[in-house]
Amino acid sequence: MEIEKVMNRTIVTVEMDDSLKTVKEIFDHVRFHHLLVVRSGKLIGVVSDRDLLKALSPHIGTLSETVRDLATLEKKVHQVMTRKLVALKAGADLLDAIEVFNHHNISCIPVIGGEGQPLGILSWRDILKAIGSQGLATVRDR
Repeated sequence: MEIEKVMNRTIVTVEMDDSLKTVKEIFDHVRFHHLLVVRSGKLIGVVSDRDLLKALSPHIGTLSETVRDLATLEKKVHQVMTRKLVALKAGADLLDAIEVFNHHNISCIPVIGGEGQPLGILSWRDILKAIGSQGLATVRDR
């Protein structure tokens, strides 16, 4: 089965110079965990909610919040994003995706077109849902 059949086509992108405040606002209003970083329409990185949590002060929004804590919101996406991209091109199948997940410590795989433009995003949960609804034999279908 091709990954396009199970990937999530709802993607949100940010630019390298967007602030972490912008990223935080996006994550505060959606139910997904990864934003794709683009430049001129091409995928160049990924920023996850975990990347954001590591970069921000834990005191933001608390009584002990300081100006210094708030300054962490002004960091830029390029300072925290994952640059070593592991992506799959459209047309790859679920077995390719499973192999990628087994060999890399990642929680999502961006799916890109021939020009490097983001088309969707695939998580291991998407694969499990496909297997659960279609059966294991579906993964082997080409």
